[in-house]
Amino acid sequence: MRKAGILNRHLSGALAELGHGDLVLVCDAGMPIPVGPRVVDLAFVAGVPSFAQVLDGLLAELVVEGGVAAREVREANPGTAALLERRFPGAALGLVPHQELKELSAGARLVVRTGEASPYANVLLTCGVFF
Repeated sequence: MRKAGILNRHLSGALAELGHGDLVLVCDAGMPIPVGPRVVDLAFVAGVPSFAQVLDGLLAELVVEGGVAAREVREANPGTAALLERRFPGAALGLVPHQELKELSAGARLVVRTGEASPYANVLLTCGVFF
């Protein structure tokens, strides 16, 4: 058993398979899951694990070039908007209409579903490379 980091074997394995440019959707319990990508559903009960916990765990494990979130997050969920702006300073976070985020999510290689139960707590990550 791993001593630290992500312990979920399904998530660990999926992360090890990602490459440069691959997309990872980190989403709340209400986001429609696209057909096709590998899905690791971490939702246990409403709010557990939180979007912030899962995002921080993934950012600790992955090289991420940037993210895309729904523009609507700023009005509907200012706490999540502030969290995303702190995690992706400057131009590293793109904001698009929620419908466009759902369309972009169809290209994800991996979907990680959190237990978050608040609006627009979703981000599409673009994997980078460590060298």
